[in-house]
Amino acid sequence: MTFLITWQIHQGKLHPILAHFSQLSDEQDTAMMGDELKMIGRWHDLVSGTGVAICESDSAAAISAYALKWNNDMDISVQVVVDDAAAKKLGESLLL
Repeated sequence: MTFLITWQIHQGKLHPILAHFSQLSDEQDTAMMGDELKMIGRWHDLVSGTGVAICESDSAAAISAYALKWNNDMDISVQVVVDDAAAKKLGESLLL
């Protein structure tokens, strides 16, 4: 499954969170995600303290575990999303 994760860092937490994130090595970042989560990409709007990530996993629990490592300092939303091919296939089932 593909997941869209969005976040809004809590007021007054941007600088400490950014400082913490910038000190994570690639290995530490990967370890936080665990073995069941593959990060496709992550984008940050540092001015507003928001961002978005696309991840793949067969485990909703793995996505939740990763989000729980950050949600003390930010509001996080996780949504299942599909690509164009899957959306078209689902749309075809709606045709009468």
